[in-house]
Amino acid sequence: MASWAQAALLLVTVATAAVRGSVEKELPPECKAFLYMGTPPSGLEHHSVRSICQRYNNEPRYVTLYDTAGRVPVYSAYTFKRSDGEKWVDVPWMYEPQLSTPSGTGEMQPFPPGYVHMNFEDAQAVLEDYTDAILYERGALNPDEHQAQLDDKASTYTLTNVVPQVREFQAGAWKAQECLIRKRLNNYCRGTAYVVTGITTSGRTIRRRNVDRVAVPAHMWSAYCCANYDHNAPFDERYKFPAYAHYGLNDRESNEVMELSVQKLEEFLRRTTFVNKNFQIFADDCVPPSYSLDH
Repeated sequence: MASWAQAALLLVTVATAAVRGSVEKELPPECKAFLYMGTPPSGLEHHSVRSICQRYNNEPRYVTLYDTAGRVPVYSAYTFKRSDGEKWVDVPWMYEPQLSTPSGTGEMQPFPPGYVHMNFEDAQAVLEDYTDAILYERGALNPDEHQAQLDDKASTYTLTNVVPQVREFQAGAWKAQECLIRKRLNNYCRGTAYVVTGITTSGRTIRRRNVDRVAVPAHMWSAYCCANYDHNAPFDERYKFPAYAHYGLNDRESNEVMELSVQKLEEFLRRTTFVNKNFQIFADDCVPPSYSLDH
């Protein structure tokens, strides 16, 4: 039987929240810009998930749906920026003050040295959760390598954009797929590419001091939408536009990443998660109105 924590993680929604700052019931226009047609993935609401407009250095950078019960993001939605794939390695890890207190700043903040985390660890992961989690890496849903400007790259280093990924999967099949998608969108996407990357869960957790702390993904999944693409691209790439998707098992073995249509990914998630029958990652399945009229 699925646990309540699993339900909390996987009822994908635009969540309601009473907290001020960037944890908002209705995302502001500048944050909707990271969503295709300004529309987040549709699904069901749940009390423990909150939409975060991830802000860094006074600018919105991307959107995350965060589960405060499992202390992991359910998904991050971002716009892909053409990139050479270089990482920015000198960024301190950050947290989101506004998840825990109404007076919290609307921006992610570095963990202070010698910080006392009791003020916010109930609602989000903290660095100590990952200290002894030797099986896992901190895997970003919005990866540094899919961004170009230094501030955009820096903004990906918040624990509200991070899930525990098995080392072999993170450094192997998943990293290779992130690189493949980066090159594909670099080469053949002519307009804005909207990406949503998320997780499923099965009840595994990182425990600290004998307490369940951070939910461990069972699967990682991702989908992109690029309505303006190169129609002269080779067929083996062209048929993967305007939208395509992939998912993989977050494990040491049998962790191959499978590419498939966005609709097939949605079917998989309906079978394996608590999203409802109307679950949709991109509005109108990433088919622009003008395209549907012309074809």
